[in-house]
Amino acid sequence: MPTLLELQRCMGLRLLQGIDGEASAFIVNQGVAPEDRLGIYRNTSIGVMATALRLVFVAVGHVLGAEFFEGATRMFVAEAPPRSAWLDQYGADFPDFLAQLPQAVSVPYVADLARLEWSVNIVLHASDAMPLAIADLAGLTEADLSQLRLVPHPTVQLLRCDFPADAIWHAVLERDDDAMAAVDLSDGPVWLLVQRTAKGIELMRLSEPQWSVATALFLGQPLGAVMAGASGPDAHAALATLLTRECFMNFSLPHEAIKPELRRSHT
Repeated sequence: MPTLLELQRCMGLRLLQGIDGEASAFIVNQGVAPEDRLGIYRNTSIGVMATALRLVFVAVGHVLGAEFFEGATRMFVAEAPPRSAWLDQYGADFPDFLAQLPQAVSVPYVADLARLEWSVNIVLHASDAMPLAIADLAGLTEADLSQLRLVPHPTVQLLRCDFPADAIWHAVLERDDDAMAAVDLSDGPVWLLVQRTAKGIELMRLSEPQWSVATALFLGQPLGAVMAGASGPDAHAALATLLTRECFMNFSLPHEAIKPELRRSHT
């Protein structure tokens, strides 16, 4: 008898890659041949994963067309099966897969569009959390403000795209052919803030200096160092935008832990 691990590996090869190996030997023949039974499971499992990708990459599917997209998702599933049973997390590598897919070379912006849709997926499924309010910083000294590190809100993502993926995304989802025809693919790169708000998903373009400041703050660099390393008014504009849009949920200082009273969640 095979071990459980050996059986799982055999089943994995058969379901994901179509390699039979010894899998058929472990299937009871009760009215349906083992090979046919495994084929049913293979089609079902691949179909479920392809559906998970289709639900995330809606605009990509529309741009590529149903047949092309179906083929691409099945190729991706065989190459990069899920590492978790939570399929909402499946698809992080799909944009890079599309970028290297020779058949997609005629749609140069599709990888950026997929990256945007993956960012949207992340913020859609992010946990709720109370945002950091400007008033929470009121009691800090200048020295504390210089050293504090801001904690990004889980419903916010930053994204750089070579192409105007935001304009394409809106045009495709709104089925606006005129807007799509008006998109200038040379209107890039674009630096985006992707955020889930009470109104839904909102996309905001930042200038490159603003995006650089936002990225540094999201990486947890000290506020003073970020502001000192930036030039011009964009740094302060970026900080003001991020705070007023409630893009952070907490902060920490070198001499103390993250404020426990700021660890609040919506109920």
